[in-house]
Amino acid sequence: MDILFKDRRLERLCREEKKMVRELGASVAKKLKARLKDLSAANHMGEIKTGRPHLLTGNFSGCMALDLGGLIRLVFEAADDPLPFRSDNSIDWFKVTRVRVVFIGDYHG
Repeated sequence: MDILFKDRRLERLCREEKKMVRELGASVAKKLKARLKDLSAANHMGEIKTGRPHLLTGNFSGCMALDLGGLIRLVFEAADDPLPFRSDNSIDWFKVTRVRVVFIGDYHG
């Protein structure tokens, strides 16, 4: 699967291990690397089982998140063009082959 980034800061955080460890801590950085590897290796979102993939509401409505440890999440949106929709107009995540990382952190507070 293709992984895009909302901005350069998020891309650097996900690609530079020293920055990842410094900002997130070693444990979360290790899980982030694993989740990014999982996403990259998958053909579509339907193959992602680790990290407790879950749909979000509120400020991140329409996005999906993966757990990284504690309350820290990897949040991404579908980036396929065109987006695959189901008959109820929701995104068909089982057909998503491209995601855009939009947030890494605790969105609960």
